[in-house]
Amino acid sequence: MVGEIQPLHDICSMMSSISTTASAKAKKRWRRAYLTIYFSNTMVSVAKNVISKALPVSKFPTYSVIEINPQNVSIDHHFYDIDQTKLINTVQNKDLEGLQRFDGVKGLAKALDTDLENGINGQDLNERTTVFGSNTYEKPPPNGLFYFVVEAFKDVTILILMGCAALSLGFGIKEDGIKDGWYEGGSILLAVFLVIVVSAVSNFRQEKQFDNLTKISNNIKIDVVREGRRQKISIFDIVVGDVVVLNVGDQIPADGLFIDGHSLLVDESSMTGESEQIEVNAISNPFLISGAKVADGHCRMLVLSVGMNTAWGKMMSSITGDNNEQTPLQSRLNKLTSSIGKVGLAVAFLVLVVMLIRYFTGNTEDENGKREYNGKHTSVNEILDSVTGIFSAAVTIVVVAIPEGLPLAVTLTLAYSMKRMMGDQAMVRKLSACETTGSATVICTDKTGTLTMNQMTVTKFWLGLEFIEQYSSNSIAQKVLELLHEAVGFNTTGTVFKHTSRLVPEYSGSPTEKAILSWAVEDLDMDMEKLKQSSTVLHVETFNSKKKRSGVLIRKTNDNSIHVHWKGAAEMVLAMCSKYYNSNGCKMIIDNDSRTQLENIIEGMAASSLRCIAFAHKKVLEGTDYQTLPEEGLTLLGIVGLKDPCRPGSKKAIETCKFAGVQIKMITGDNVFTAKAIATECGILEPGQEVCEEEVVEGVQFRNFTDEEQMQKVEKIRVMARSSPFDKLLMVKCLKQKGHVVAVTGDGTNDSPALKEADIGLSMGIQGMEVAKQSSDIVILDDDIASVSTVLMWGRCVYNNIQKFIQFQLTVNVAALVINFIAAVTSGGVPLTAVQLLWVNLIMDTLGALALATERPTKELLNKPPVGRVEPLITNIMWRNLFAQAVFQITVLLTFQFKGKTIFNVNERVKNTIIFNTFVLCQVFNEFNSRKLEKRNIFEGIHKNRLFVGIIGVTTILQIVMVEFLKNFADTERLNGVQWGICVGIAALSWPIGWFMKLIPVPDKPFLSYIRH
Repeated sequence: MVGEIQPLHDICSMMSSISTTASAKAKKRWRRAYLTIYFSNTMVSVAKNVISKALPVSKFPTYSVIEINPQNVSIDHHFYDIDQTKLINTVQNKDLEGLQRFDGVKGLAKALDTDLENGINGQDLNERTTVFGSNTYEKPPPNGLFYFVVEAFKDVTILILMGCAALSLGFGIKEDGIKDGWYEGGSILLAVFLVIVVSAVSNFRQEKQFDNLTKISNNIKIDVVREGRRQKISIFDIVVGDVVVLNVGDQIPADGLFIDGHSLLVDESSMTGESEQIEVNAISNPFLISGAKVADGHCRMLVLSVGMNTAWGKMMSSITGDNNEQTPLQSRLNKLTSSIGKVGLAVAFLVLVVMLIRYFTGNTEDENGKREYNGKHTSVNEILDSVTGIFSAAVTIVVVAIPEGLPLAVTLTLAYSMKRMMGDQAMVRKLSACETTGSATVICTDKTGTLTMNQMTVTKFWLGLEFIEQYSSNSIAQKVLELLHEAVGFNTTGTVFKHTSRLVPEYSGSPTEKAILSWAVEDLDMDMEKLKQSSTVLHVETFNSKKKRSGVLIRKTNDNSIHVHWKGAAEMVLAMCSKYYNSNGCKMIIDNDSRTQLENIIEGMAASSLRCIAFAHKKVLEGTDYQTLPEEGLTLLGIVGLKDPCRPGSKKAIETCKFAGVQIKMITGDNVFTAKAIATECGILEPGQEVCEEEVVEGVQFRNFTDEEQMQKVEKIRVMARSSPFDKLLMVKCLKQKGHVVAVTGDGTNDSPALKEADIGLSMGIQGMEVAKQSSDIVILDDDIASVSTVLMWGRCVYNNIQKFIQFQLTVNVAALVINFIAAVTSGGVPLTAVQLLWVNLIMDTLGALALATERPTKELLNKPPVGRVEPLITNIMWRNLFAQAVFQITVLLTFQFKGKTIFNVNERVKNTIIFNTFVLCQVFNEFNSRKLEKRNIFEGIHKNRLFVGIIGVTTILQIVMVEFLKNFADTERLNGVQWGICVGIAALSWPIGWFMKLIPVPDKPFLSYIRH
């Protein structure tokens, strides 16, 4: 803060210099003086505010508050007099004139009590939050349960069922009176109510789950400088006055001003819609808008406004997250449900026509065996009652035909798997990715951080042609040592922070930067603080994935000489050099022999799976264009080899993926020798086996192939080295054109295009940049390739669970539809009433969906090849299992329908109860069969799924209640022990039938393809 009136400031300076031996009276006078000045200052500020509303803004700089710190008087710093509106508008309107009135960035930093080098002191965070607000925005409340209830009512299936309920209610009351006639229609309404409640609650919980995941994904970590120390904090903890460090790929967390930095390009398309990148600098455009992304370069920024005071905050607070996206599988199942519903309507209409013809032609009999329709002798009431019964039978067929459990099963499966995947270190950002990962046929993976641990250490150092084994400051000439210090210390985006209480310095930056800084400080005795004072940076060319190098131009303060330093991929930096330093500090010419030797050194280190980084230097003449750094005639300072060990589980994870029929392709920016070494270590390439030329290529080779050659060779490529983001994107496009379902892992800004293009984008949660995460479908929270194989297993589990339920559901629907159709056409009545069928369809299927949807993934899922892009949802194996169980159930129940009274020596009502009970118990036993589509041991792992066992128990208990206690409602009669035994015995035959059917092989070609042809 600065003084508002210069004379007062001078007085304060005088006051604060008074001797500490002042008496108590003097201290009181100091306090009175301070209060008087503070009060008068406040009154002046109030007056100015009043006048400023009536008059034009003064051209003179305005100051906000006076800070007076008299001796022995503790005064808290306050920000209440700062005009926040001006701060906000200065950045949002990009008002350079307004910024000048604040005396630029330095003036604002002073007003905000920020040290531009060391940041804020960290003691007044609460006060800053109170005055300027927190860096959060007000989100609209999520949709409530009632919203999802209303949405459920819009479903076509629900509307059809409600129509059936209304018809059934009307016919029932007409036929049996209101006392008994409401059962059927009422039960349909109850069933509809249950479906709506279960669906609404499921969707509501899913919405909450998405909301929680959004909070986690929005909690981005960003670098700030506080009390001189660079540290990572949550963007929600950023306050006004913070100094934020921004690098490529970072999202700007708040509105602020450029302090210093180099080559900064910002993408503001998320705010303005303009795709062109904007250059930000200290002179013409120092404004940084929250929500924008750093496309290139790096900088430090002073935060001026946060949260709801930024345009990004206001925009985000008005956006409602729509998580009601339909996944591809949900769309396919909705079509399947719709198709089955249409078949049901067609069958119901056919039954209606046939039964009406049979009735009016006198081919139907009543309970006493007399003909129902006798022409003119039949009263209108009798005709209406009979026609009502016929309509009721047709409605029952429609009800049984609609598999309303299918969409619910998908919702439950996806919601369950999403929650479980979070526990397995995978955060799902897009619901469709849960199922798509099961179809992946190729995974294109990064090397650094995914296959390796991204924990770099310098293990080798070559100075020219000499290997410095015990590299230390004593074994290297002083001149070369100083140049190495400059090469490391100035050409870096990392920092070194020395604690007063700790011996070991703290390093920040990328793993590569941290490793090189650590090596220079600990082994080469580099002092970062002294180094910064020895030279000033004139220009920086930041690292990019195309050039694979970064450069810096500095001016030394002692002699004003200008020097350029380059650092980057060893072979690329070597190509820029014509000389090299030896350990004595002598410059040596790089001739053909020495160049070959240096290239062999680089290849040898790379073959040992080391990342090779070279440093080069050149003294530049005064008057050179500072904006372009010299790239020729440099002197090689040295080459370091950085070891990044492979992750312990990477080899096993790659073996798992290969065994599952998924190809693994490694795409890296490292040179071809390092790439080969790591690929061999991880198991992508077989050790000791001759590597074919087509298996390992460089990005530039692949890029220069013709379209036909790319399509021809892309299948064989297993490693792509020295690749650019464009090469990665090109490979993904080629693989997709070949019909592959492609998963891509990435962590950098440059990976965004490939992550978006891929069928499944997998970003890294620890090292991943924010742009990469936002372009991905799933975030791998621990950056481990082993978690990628777990995601693959979960994807297959989702797909497999839904297939299990489809098989189970369609068996129920096919059997019930055929039984009721044949019975209705032949005898004019249906053995399974609407209430009974709804019990089977809704209670059984809802519980069945929950039981089969919550099966955990097993390793056997990876024994089969991936399903790919065009595999049918209902496979030949499912058709075989489905038809076997359906034919068995239809045969048994139709036998009971036509011969049941004779076989069991019972009346019609008991016979129908036996049919209903046997039918339900068949589904209970068939639920076990559905657990394994191919394996004959259907009980394997059942003890691990307690929910499945519990649901089977609940279903059985509810069935006993339906038969024994809800006689009027369910239209049943009590059964004795023998009859129950017969029902259970016949239903149990589902198990041996299922076991024998799985011995029958099925063709690979889908059954439906024969029908189409």
